[in-house]
Amino acid sequence: MASGGGGGGLFSRNNSGNVPTMRGLVSFIADLRNARARELEEKRINKELANIRQKFRDGNLSGYHRKKYVCKLLYIYILGWNVDFGHLEAVNLISATKYSEKQIGYLAVTLFLHEQHELLHLVVNSIRKDLLDHNELNNCLALHAIATVGSKEMGEALSADVHRLLISPASKAFVKKKAALTLLRLYRKYPGIVQMEWAERIIALMDDPDMGVALSVTSLVMALVQDNQEQYKGSYTKAANRLKRIVVDGECAEGYFYYKVPCPWIQVKLLRLLQYYPPPEDSHVRKLIREALQRIMDSAMEIPKNVQQNNAQNAVLFEAINLVIHLDTEQDLMVQISQRLGKFIASRETNVRYLGLEAMTHLAARSETLDPIKKHQSIIIGSLRDRDISVRRQGLDLLYSMCDSSNAQGIVNELLRYLQSADYAIREEMVLKIAILTEKYATDVQWYVNISLRLIAMAGDHVSDEVWQRVIQIVTNNEELQVYAAQNILEYVKTDCHETLVKIGAYLLGEFGHLIADNEGCSPIEQYLALNAKLRSCSTSTRAIILSSYVKFVNLFPEIKPQLLQAFNMFSHSLDSELQQRACEYLALATMPTDDLLRTVCDEMPPFPERTSALLSRLHQKHATTSDKRTWVVGGKDANADPKEVSLARQTTGLKRSFTNAGTTRGDSAPANGSTTNGIDSATNDLAGLDLSADTSSSKAPNLASAAHLSPDWEPGYNRLLLRPEGVLYEDAQIQIGLRTEYRGHLGCVIFYFTNKSSFPMNAFTTTLDNPSSASLKSDIKGLPETIIPPEAQTQQTIMFEAKNVFSVPPTFRISYLAGALQALTLQLPVVLHKYMDAAELSADDFFKRWKQIGGAPREAQRIFGLVNERRSMDVEFVRTVVKGCKWGILDNVDPNAKNVVAATVLHTSEGGKFGCLLRLEPNFETKMFRITVRATDEAVPPVLVKMMQERLEQGIEGLA
Repeated sequence: MASGGGGGGLFSRNNSGNVPTMRGLVSFIADLRNARARELEEKRINKELANIRQKFRDGNLSGYHRKKYVCKLLYIYILGWNVDFGHLEAVNLISATKYSEKQIGYLAVTLFLHEQHELLHLVVNSIRKDLLDHNELNNCLALHAIATVGSKEMGEALSADVHRLLISPASKAFVKKKAALTLLRLYRKYPGIVQMEWAERIIALMDDPDMGVALSVTSLVMALVQDNQEQYKGSYTKAANRLKRIVVDGECAEGYFYYKVPCPWIQVKLLRLLQYYPPPEDSHVRKLIREALQRIMDSAMEIPKNVQQNNAQNAVLFEAINLVIHLDTEQDLMVQISQRLGKFIASRETNVRYLGLEAMTHLAARSETLDPIKKHQSIIIGSLRDRDISVRRQGLDLLYSMCDSSNAQGIVNELLRYLQSADYAIREEMVLKIAILTEKYATDVQWYVNISLRLIAMAGDHVSDEVWQRVIQIVTNNEELQVYAAQNILEYVKTDCHETLVKIGAYLLGEFGHLIADNEGCSPIEQYLALNAKLRSCSTSTRAIILSSYVKFVNLFPEIKPQLLQAFNMFSHSLDSELQQRACEYLALATMPTDDLLRTVCDEMPPFPERTSALLSRLHQKHATTSDKRTWVVGGKDANADPKEVSLARQTTGLKRSFTNAGTTRGDSAPANGSTTNGIDSATNDLAGLDLSADTSSSKAPNLASAAHLSPDWEPGYNRLLLRPEGVLYEDAQIQIGLRTEYRGHLGCVIFYFTNKSSFPMNAFTTTLDNPSSASLKSDIKGLPETIIPPEAQTQQTIMFEAKNVFSVPPTFRISYLAGALQALTLQLPVVLHKYMDAAELSADDFFKRWKQIGGAPREAQRIFGLVNERRSMDVEFVRTVVKGCKWGILDNVDPNAKNVVAATVLHTSEGGKFGCLLRLEPNFETKMFRITVRATDEAVPPVLVKMMQERLEQGIEGLA
């Protein structure tokens, strides 16, 4: 038997006789497996550790021997024994030239070293060297190490190299996959490591022809989108387009079919990614999504016999259902899913029941009407008794979400009935939901009090502080509840009740006990005796509240003052400092010569200010820390009124005041007592919504499609097309971008032609529109270009622009594609206000009549300016050409000076209507100066038209002829 420390005979041959193995390592493992007692195993390991330590101390080890000994240390470490040496030898193996030695080195480093290990900085340069290597296997080893250890310092030092591997056209597909997942791992731990300027390049890889790369990049984008929606908004169109190509066009590699379902993993991710953004306005994108969703629905009509295929199909189907609910625009699909969900929640399969209940909860959170869900109320109630706790919990969420004024009492009664036998794991959540529903839908004050007290009596230790404090807050704020609540809580306190009810009783009787003092069985002495019977068995905090109630009794019920003073005197000797101090202070107050200070301190508590319910905040805390930030919250339509809901705020508001602060004010926001006009509605107005945070990113990335990032040489084509309906907008050695436009009234159609002039294909071709005037200029993308443009080929795209009102800033357009590296252009589009004008013809009399009717300011604008382009010759023909190109109808023989230009036009908008516009242009050909005056029927129009005409004339419009 080899000892593992010998030098010779360490190689053996496998059956083929070609590949050497480490006989010493194999023998060592065999020895440990054959050890029949722990003591024998420990003895063998100690012997081996001593031998390895000696070998490392002697030095001059070959790479093979170093690898062998590190392997033994790894095996010892994996068995659970402490290995406190050999780490440096493992670090040295990373720099080895042989792959087998390097592989063991990386394995040892990822197991031995943690994020704060002192040796970790020694491996950074070696890892960077392997990242820069042209050997893909070395790249992968380095990526694995970064993802596994991934300290902040390592991520900051190497993230740029990981990103380079991800975007490099020379990287193999499997390297790109690992690079994307490594970045994802780093981002989840340290979000600041992923740079904002990488967004466009990362999004482009969603079009990668390799399905594995697209899947990994989509996973990365999903994590990035949740924190940086605006920055990664370009991923929405990519996701819709890729989903349609997979589902409808069948564009999926053979190896990515899972039991006849095309790559269900990426389908689920794309469907979920689309739920992070509001429904799209572009008709083409909506069409892509609708086609994909309909195909998914149709393919799921028949249930396959194969279990794996059924599971994959259901995974895609349920995510598609969630997307349909999120979009809430496809009524036909909504009808289909309502029918299917009813079947799913009654399925025999636990997973299907769970997913059906979850999807129906989403539907209840978004749907305008709950009628389709209420049809299945009996099945949903039955899910509370399902054998699986996940289904029971999901059924509870659904009942909570589908509750409204018509079924609230029935659902609350069912939940109370189930609470007695519910799992301890969900009792606290059930209590919160019952309390919220009781408060939210109570129309009868007695029902609210009865249910709240019954709930607390049943739930006992599962009642959080927020629940009983909220009951006190609502009773305090509603006069009609006070008498009934005080009388009922006294009945509970007289019995063997839970301590939480004693807290409520002490508070309410101290505040409102005088309102029931004349009722039978509610006299002051009986209230005192009921509380006093609980005093010795309660916790310190409850005793403090009871003592505070007693000092209120001193002020309200002088007839029982001796008994109260006796209680204060007894607790003034308490070992608990809080109780002792409180009792001494109350005793001093009660024995003062006059009652003036006592009355001031024990004045009635003012109403609580309205605020966000702490019950809601506590209920939704469990969703705030999930890795996948849902775009909806568990609750009805009112809880999801804000479409920007992404994360839930963690509120801790509630009744956290000391009962002894009775005389203090609550600030100017406290409403007057008795301000409630409709039951307890005003006390529950704060349930209508939550404090939501829509922007979780600390900084915003620049919008590369905006006018601030226009590419060089964008102006010639833009200026040329300002006065022409078609032509070349931009051209360079690689690409030509042509435009053809047509305008009719307030509608405009712009068709783009993208021509690949190079001899290699353009991949991941992407266009992004930035429309800063979106409120006045509506855009609708009617088509998308092909993502891959072969050499010498052409693709096109159509965008509709609707002038809703007067606008002054034209949209910009960004084109990006992969041609080796990422190539990108940002161009300004010649979609300006004068494109929506039609030349008008007027006689001289009509012109002057309308000129006078419009009058001067504010419906007039005037400017004097000169010709900026000195090389441009200025003559009558040039001036008239510019005016006609801007769609003004020139009126001859109107102005006495023949050199002056008089013109009229009509501006069309969809919301503002038509605007009549008149122009008087006075050129001075000697000084190359202009005076321009515009009048219009709307005061917003003249300044825009004057500025527009000035820009056209100043530059001289190169190439106009």
